[in-house]
Amino acid sequence: MAENPQQQRDNFIMPRASYRGKFTPENLVFNSNLQEFASRVSLICSLETGGKISSADAYEQIRALWKELKASKKNLVIDEDSEPPTDPAAGS
Repeated sequence: MAENPQQQRDNFIMPRASYRGKFTPENLVFNSNLQEFASRVSLICSLETGGKISSADAYEQIRALWKELKASKKNLVIDEDSEPPTDPAAGS
């Protein structure tokens, strides 16, 4: 099926990858949020590099996006099957 020019442009600017992890609706939604975060951070970095926004503005925008991503993970109550690895050097 042929895509219209708008869809082609959107796919070029903000490509999406398919989800390959353990499937749950929460994980799928968080993956989508994470991809959106990465795309927006990339755009903000490009604007800052091109001199369109200041470093301070870029930092604040990325910080706000990070807070949104953290809140989305907390609200989704993602089940983490594995605990963080323990350090064997720390002792028992």
